[in-house]
Amino acid sequence: MTQNIPVSSQSVAQTPTATLTLPPASTPLATSRVPVYKLYGESDQWLMPDMVHCELIADRSRLHDWEIKLHQHHGLVQLLYLKGGTARVGLDDHVHDMQPGHVVLVPQMCVHGFRFAPNAQGHVVTMAHPLVDTLLSTLGAVDSGLLVPEIYPLDVEVDASVDQAFSLLDREYRGAALHRERLMESLLQGIFIWISRQTANNRVGQARPEDRGREYFRQFGALIERHYAEGWSVEQYAQAIGITAAYLNLLCRQWVGQSALALVHQRIILAAKRDLVYTTMTVSVVSYALGFTDPAYFTRFFKRHVGVSPKAFRQQATSMLELAGR
Repeated sequence: MTQNIPVSSQSVAQTPTATLTLPPASTPLATSRVPVYKLYGESDQWLMPDMVHCELIADRSRLHDWEIKLHQHHGLVQLLYLKGGTARVGLDDHVHDMQPGHVVLVPQMCVHGFRFAPNAQGHVVTMAHPLVDTLLSTLGAVDSGLLVPEIYPLDVEVDASVDQAFSLLDREYRGAALHRERLMESLLQGIFIWISRQTANNRVGQARPEDRGREYFRQFGALIERHYAEGWSVEQYAQAIGITAAYLNLLCRQWVGQSALALVHQRIILAAKRDLVYTTMTVSVVSYALGFTDPAYFTRFFKRHVGVSPKAFRQQATSMLELAGR
C-alpha cells in the first residue's frame, strides 16, 4: 500500500495536479522497491573518478516528466538548490514543500524523491563521500556519516555569496580551466561553511531520528574512509562498530545489495583510479599506497573489478581527459 501525496495548486502554480508516491511511515523505505543509484536512473559506475558531478535541475528532471522517484545513493551526498519555481521533496518518510531559496542536503542512503514544477530552476551537486568527509574534517565538523537530511532557507540578498557559489561551481564543472578541481572544492567548502552556520531554528524540515541499522551502516562508511588502505578485515570493521561481521554483512545487503567486503573494495578501486589518473605514481607505488604488498596481485585485483589493467585504465583515462580538454 502506498500513500499518494498530491502537489497542491499553491505549490505548483499553473501546472496539472501531480503526485509524489511515498510508502507510509510504517513501511521501511530501504527495500528492494527503492533503487540505489550513482546518479538517478544510472546504475553504472561513473566513467571517470571525479569527486563531484554538477547539473541543472532541468537537465535530468525534464527527462522524467519533472518527477524524480524515490531512490537512494550509496557513497554519495547531494545538495539541491532550488533557485526558482517550486517543488515537493520526500526525505525518508517526510514530505516538504520547497520554495525558491531552499537548499536540500541529502546524505548517502537517504530515501528521497522530488516533484518539480516545470518552471523549476536551480542546481544539483553530487559529491563522492570521501570528498565530503575531507571538507567536513577541515571544518572540524562531525563525520560525514552522521549527516542527516535537512532543508535550509537561503536569502538570496543576505546569502548572495552562496547563490553565486552554486553558479560558479556549475560553470567550473563544465569548463576546463587551470586548477579547476581546487576551485570547485573551495566553492563547496564555502557552501558547507554556510550550512554549518545555520541553526536548528532556521531549518525548514528534519527527518526523524535514524534507526539503529542505518546508523551502523553509516558508521561503517565512515570507518571505510579512515581505514580502507590499511587492509582491515570485515571482522575488524564490525568490531569497531560493536556488532558481528555477520550482522554487518546483513545490513550491507539490506541497504545496497552488496557484501561489506565489496563496499571496501569499491572504495579501494576509487582511490586507485584517482591515483592513476591524477598522479604520476607508478602502478607499484599506487599498490603499496593502498596497502597491497604485491603489485602483481593489485593488478589482478584492479582488473577483476574494472575490467582492464591499471596501465590500460590510465591510458584510457588520459585519452578521455585530453578529449575533454582537461
